[in-house]
Amino acid sequence: MSQSSSRTCVVLQPGYLPWLGFFAQMCRADVFVYLDDVQFDKHGWRNRNRIKGPAGPQWLTVPVRLHGLHQPRINDVLIDPTRPNWASKHLKTLRMNYGACPFFDWLYQDLEQALTRKWTHLAELDIALVEVLSSKLNDGGQLYNDLPYEARCGLEPAAGPLEKGSPPVLEGTFRRSSEMDLPTGRGARLIEICRQLRCDHYYAGAASRAYMDIAAFERAGIRVTFQDYQHPTYPQRYGEFESHLSVVDLLFNCGPDSLEIITSLRPVECAAESRD
Repeated sequence: MSQSSSRTCVVLQPGYLPWLGFFAQMCRADVFVYLDDVQFDKHGWRNRNRIKGPAGPQWLTVPVRLHGLHQPRINDVLIDPTRPNWASKHLKTLRMNYGACPFFDWLYQDLEQALTRKWTHLAELDIALVEVLSSKLNDGGQLYNDLPYEARCGLEPAAGPLEKGSPPVLEGTFRRSSEMDLPTGRGARLIEICRQLRCDHYYAGAASRAYMDIAAFERAGIRVTFQDYQHPTYPQRYGEFESHLSVVDLLFNCGPDSLEIITSLRPVECAAESRD
């Protein structure tokens, strides 16, 4: 977490049951923004992720409907209504692969409650599941324990009213880029997000190093560092350890210790170098 004199912004596209590094990056944010109004990548992680079974990693994929959409934005993508059984199939796969894990019951009911709701838009599903997973990570420690007080008070659900006991959203912490007035250029959008949210530190994913104009951020008074996530190992079923799976693999196996495992290795921040 940033020092009190600095305010850190993390901007990530919503993903389906994201990997550990997603939540490690979230832990460092004073303000977390879902980048939900950029182009959907049908080969990306917005509607799919990997879990582990007896034969190794396998995919869970949410069917989406892209017909008639030209370069759709993430928040425009609809879940395919002609394939209504996808959620029950995912839940069945989770039961088969993780039913014997020590923390299966601890997590499964919350996932089932979220997945069996009637979802129309992929982004709404992804964000709701991130909230469920964040809530479970909080069971073993405070995911947002370093956030300023004003970012921790006032809890409300993000995607409409949920049933009693549903995970909260930390008001003032989560934002969606689709709800902000932003320019179209990739770098300009990120700079404007930081400016509007009064952040002077942008904590970026490692992959963005290849295209970010660091000098533009510096001219705007924004310091940039990059995540270099060192993936931990943890107790896992089915033979040799597999990394870079959905965080549900960790949660089913390690339960309330999961957040400590995610952050167990000293976070590596790589300072950005300007490319004038």
